[in-house]
Amino acid sequence: MSRPVHVELCEVGPRDGFQFEAQNIPTELKISLIRNLIRAGIPRIQVTSFVHPRNVPQMADAEQVVAALLDEPCTMTGLALNTKGVERAAASGLKGVDLSIATNEQHGIDNANMSVEEGVLQAEKMIRLGVDAGLDVQLNVQTVWGYRAPGDTPLERIIKMAHRFADSGLASFSLADSTGMANPDSIQEVIDAVRSVSSVPLVLHLHDTRGLGIANITAALEMGVDRFDTSLGGLGGCPFIPGATGNVATEDTVYLLDQLGIQHGIDNAIVAATSRQVSDFLERDLSGKMYRLY
Repeated sequence: MSRPVHVELCEVGPRDGFQFEAQNIPTELKISLIRNLIRAGIPRIQVTSFVHPRNVPQMADAEQVVAALLDEPCTMTGLALNTKGVERAAASGLKGVDLSIATNEQHGIDNANMSVEEGVLQAEKMIRLGVDAGLDVQLNVQTVWGYRAPGDTPLERIIKMAHRFADSGLASFSLADSTGMANPDSIQEVIDAVRSVSSVPLVLHLHDTRGLGIANITAALEMGVDRFDTSLGGLGGCPFIPGATGNVATEDTVYLLDQLGIQHGIDNAIVAATSRQVSDFLERDLSGKMYRLY
C-alpha cells in the first residue's frame, strides 16, 4: 500500500499532556495554548477529559475550556472513561468524544480496576450513548503492543476487539502504543490484522518511550495510515507505566511529513512556539526535538 497524500494529526497535548502535570495550569492559559494550536492549522484537538476532578484535578475545568472554544474552526473532542463522561461531553456542545479501554488484563486492573471484558461491556454502552447523542465516537484501545513487556497483550485479543466493534457505529478506531513498546514490524503486523476484520478508519496513538515513535509512524505511513495522535513538545505519559513518555511530538511528526512530501496543513513554527511557551511555564525541557529548532 502506498503512503497517503495527506495526513490528519490530532493534537492530544491539552489532555494527555496536561492531565498529570503537578503544577496547576490555569484555565486561561489552556485556552490560549489551544487557540495557538488552532491558529497553526491543527485540524483536530483533544481539548480535555471528562473525568472526576478528584482523580484528575488538572481536568476540573473541562466545561469551561470547551465553552470558550466552541466557535473555533477546529474539530474538538474530549476523553470520556464512563457513561457520565459521555453525558458531560454531549452536554458541553462538543461534536466528538474519545473513549478508551484496556486490552491487557493487568493494565485494566491497574488503570481502571476492571477486567478487559468489563471494559468492553462498558464501552459498548458508552458507544451507544454517544452515537444516540449525535457524537462522533472514537474508541481507543490501550497497550496494544504490550504493557509490562513487548507482546504481553495478545494480538488475537486486539483482532477480536476490532471485529466486535466493527459495526458498533464508531467513527474511528484508535490503536495505542501506550508504553512505547512497538517497533516498525509489529506496527505493520497489527495494522494488517485489524484491517482484516474491520473497515472502521484507523488512528494510531504512539508514545515515544523507547525512541521508536518516528520510525513507527513511518512504518504506518507505508501501510497507508493517515491519522495520528501527537502531542506538542512530546508532552504526556501514564502514571501506571514507570518511565513512560508522551506521544510522538507534533513538531517532530510534522517535520517527518515535510521530508516525505506528505501534506498536513500545519504551521510548525507556531506549534513549536506554543511548546516553548509550555516549557517555560513548566520550567523544564520537553521530550520533543524539533520544537527547540524553530
